[in-house]
Amino acid sequence: MRNFNFREKLTQFARGRYGVDQLNTTLMVLAFILIILDAFFHTSFISLIALIIISLSIFRTYSRNQSKRIRENQKFLNLFKPVRKFFSIQKMKFRERKTKRFRTCPNCKVVIRTSKKRGTRVLTCPRCKTEFKAHIFL
Repeated sequence: MRNFNFREKLTQFARGRYGVDQLNTTLMVLAFILIILDAFFHTSFISLIALIIISLSIFRTYSRNQSKRIRENQKFLNLFKPVRKFFSIQKMKFRERKTKRFRTCPNCKVVIRTSKKRGTRVLTCPRCKTEFKAHIFL
């Protein structure tokens, strides 16, 4: 009789599978949030959506079509990039709110950090070199 080793069988099963990426992680967080919402609202529609999302995430995790999963994840990251950038800027603004003020370049829309000193000053955008006036009141 052959010795059954669960770890070897699991390793063989997982070999060549795609695994977990940012899209899978986001799907699981979304499903968890929907399950919590369902605990409050008790609707079968929310439960069904959460179940579909969990199933999709499991399918993606154990898929052997890695090139397709990589393309899906890349599309997700490209769509999610502006959201991440927005929250990153908000986090920086909150962390440095006592010492810095932030202004947006009117030409290229990049966020420029300046000191908190009151008054009007001329700022130069580091990206496009546009000069503009900034009024700092608080």
